[in-house]
Order: sequence, then C-alpha cells, then structure tokens
Amino acid sequence: MALRIIIDALFVIGIFFALAGTIGILKMPDTFCRMQAATCIPTLGMLCIAIGALLYAICVMHSASTAIKIGLIAVLVITTNPIGSHVLAKGAYKNGVRPEKEMKVDDYGRDFNE
Repeated sequence: MALRIIIDALFVIGIFFALAGTIGILKMPDTFCRMQAATCIPTLGMLCIAIGALLYAICVMHSASTAIKIGLIAVLVITTNPIGSHVLAKGAYKNGVRPEKEMKVDDYGRDFNE
C-alpha cells in the first residue's frame, strides 16, 4: 500500500514537472530560455516517472526485463536531452539568434571568434 502511494506520488511529481516545462515554453521570452524550459524541466519530470515505473515494474509486476528497458530509456533521455539542447543553442547562436538581455559572459561568442 505504501509503495503504491510512493509510485503514484512520483508519477504526479513527474507530470507536474512536464506541465511546468510546457508552460515555461509558452511563457519564456526568448529562444534560449525556451530551450532551458524544454530540456531541464521535462527531463526531471521524465526521471520521476521513470523511477516510479521502475518501482512498479520491479515490485508490482516482478518483471526484470521491463525494468531494464525503462532504465535504459531513462539513461538515454538523460544523456541525449542536454546534448541535443546544447547543439540547438549553439546552432541558434551561430545563425544570429541572441538573448533579449545582454549577456555579461558570452562563451558562444568566444567559440565563434566574435
């Protein structure tokens, strides 16, 4: 009973972070802020849902193969999502997209010799 409450709480937390990321995409002022909302927050939401699904697969379903698949999906999302967002941000910067507020430290400008 307590395990089921923990699993459901993890699902609710994951859904909350995914919803917060979606709202963040709509409310953020520029491309770079939207990318942050589109990667960090849903990744945290996916991580909570994956942990809940792992607990469910191991403790309720008693399925090791399902747990391995869920764990592999979680590892792939956690590694590829930040890398993909970094590449998108660098590509946007290279094509002339700049943040609304002036940056105090411009590491991308240094990378592109600007």
